[in-house]
Amino acid sequence: MIVIVPSRISCVALAAVTCLLTLHARAQDASPWIKDTYSSVRLIAGSRSGNVLLGGIGFQLQPGWKTYWRTPGDSGVPPRIDFSKSQNVESVTILWPVPAKFADGAGGTSFGYQKQVLLPLRIITKSPDKPVTLHASINYAVCEKLCIPVEADAELAFRSVASTEDNAIAAALDTVPKPAKIGDASPVAIREVRREDRRVLVDVVAQDDKDSPGREVELFAEGPTPEWALPVPKLIKREAGGVHRFAFDLDGLPPGATADGAVLKLTVAGSGGAYEVTTKLP
Repeated sequence: MIVIVPSRISCVALAAVTCLLTLHARAQDASPWIKDTYSSVRLIAGSRSGNVLLGGIGFQLQPGWKTYWRTPGDSGVPPRIDFSKSQNVESVTILWPVPAKFADGAGGTSFGYQKQVLLPLRIITKSPDKPVTLHASINYAVCEKLCIPVEADAELAFRSVASTEDNAIAAALDTVPKPAKIGDASPVAIREVRREDRRVLVDVVAQDDKDSPGREVELFAEGPTPEWALPVPKLIKREAGGVHRFAFDLDGLPPGATADGAVLKLTVAGSGGAYEVTTKLP
């Protein structure tokens, strides 16, 4: 006697179809990993809505290896990413998560990422009604004791109305420093920037955060162009009220540049979050 159980067959078939559709959707929202010996890189796409899109460049690194922030510190090679071969893309802005600090092996400090990092992208399209394809030529370095250059070309079409990568992009955006001004009442804030000849002093106020202990207050300083190579700010004093005083010299300026009136980007990070301030030097 043959017993037919149509409901069970339908459930199994439905589950298989659902799984295939999910895998297809995930394939649409991320490019394949481009693998190197010590790292992998790919693009991901956020939801398609209007002419402002979100995406990301994901890096995975082998244990012990790192890659660099937009400003590498005392040594290192910042990533260089070219989006010019993209289709229907007006501009792409990389939103950099706050980096970690590493000893560079030569007595200095470098800035970057270990294990994995997702760099969020803000993409402005030329026409919101036409297809969008993001193409990225990615040049970066991975370093342990020695640095190895890596080149990769990744491409991804933005198709999904609701991307499976939206949560990953949102989580990465939470690690990007928020815009701020001097004197803001944020949990970690720059209170004052002053200059003593060729030395810059920065006072940072950090509120105690018992829910997020363990992260030291850190300050990163960048000049108006990538050619500026400012020294790593050093913590020189702690005062009552959570005041941390940092100092750095105005060294590493490109030939012909002057510090007078130069626009600096200061990024401060602590257990209360990370914030980015743009200010002019007196």
